[in-house]
Amino acid sequence: MEIRILSVGKIKEKYLNDGIKEYAKRLGRYCKLSFCQVADEKTPDKASQALNNQIKDLEGERLMKHIREQDYVIALAIEGEMVGSVELADKIEKLGVSGVNSVVFVIGGSLGLGSKVLDRADYKLSFSRMTFPHQLMQMILLEQIYRSFRIINHEPYHK
Repeated sequence: MEIRILSVGKIKEKYLNDGIKEYAKRLGRYCKLSFCQVADEKTPDKASQALNNQIKDLEGERLMKHIREQDYVIALAIEGEMVGSVELADKIEKLGVSGVNSVVFVIGGSLGLGSKVLDRADYKLSFSRMTFPHQLMQMILLEQIYRSFRIINHEPYHK
């Protein structure tokens, strides 16, 4: 299975890049993993809702250029479904069994995802009602994908 992480903005913090590299290395035995990052837009302080929506739409257009028709798209969205690790593992396993070859996890920028990306998503996933920095979310997501593959393969992992 191919898993792609599509995100807005570059990760600048060394500790996050180190964590992402570690989980990417671990995931190498379970899937073909790749990353794609698109440029983020500067968001002025006290921007209007209209400007925020315009920024999300612009970032969304950049993201949409990297989503193929055959991709199963999982958008990380605060309004998405909250699941446990075992449920996420079941979801990934069922996708693989049903013949899905490519899963794309999409992480928006600081304002979230635009409507076109959310409309294209096959599934919306929420990790919490809390807001996390999108750079940190990438590492959290990779850890959960890794945990999912350990669960799928009946391998031990910290509970």
